[in-house]
Amino acid sequence: MTRHYEAVYIFDSALEEAAINERLERFHALLAQPDTDAPELSHWGKRTLAYPINRHETGYYVIAKLETSPEALPEFERAVKLDEGVLRFLIVVNEGPQPVVATADKDGEDDE
Repeated sequence: MTRHYEAVYIFDSALEEAAINERLERFHALLAQPDTDAPELSHWGKRTLAYPINRHETGYYVIAKLETSPEALPEFERAVKLDEGVLRFLIVVNEGPQPVVATADKDGEDDE
């Protein structure tokens, strides 16, 4: 069973975009499943970090939306952790749009 995930990567800003794309292809090859689409990538580019990470003031941000099985994640995370060009990364399960909670009127009256 596959699940939808979102991954956020912060790469070293000294890396060229071609090197970043090569690393992303290598990472996402570990997650490749039959009958799944290629990851949807969104390059945010170089941004100033909120706080220094390993003496880096800026990082190159990439957001990936992907679909894979949970069993593939440990090897993927290990590969990302071992890559020295990745400053930080985060993977979360994308559960789709959140339901809207109906709230009561402020004056307490029902609509009729």
